[in-house]
Amino acid sequence: MFESAGSTFSEFVLGQRLARAHHLLTDPRHSRSTIGTIAFEVGFGDLSYFNRTFRRHYGATPSDIRAVPRRS
Repeated sequence: MFESAGSTFSEFVLGQRLARAHHLLTDPRHSRSTIGTIAFEVGFGDLSYFNRTFRRHYGATPSDIRAVPRRS
């Protein structure tokens, strides 16, 4: 299933975690949550690894994404 899509199960899960983190970072309801809290909530136990992986995936840091003006 994942091989035909060109990814492994681990890559799929990582992508889902990153997408959820991106959503939480841009959701005004979570504006008071720290980046570390969001990283932990989506399954990352290491903030440095989360920041590095997020930056590789989105081309911007979690802080950069959060700083973009949000739509209400």
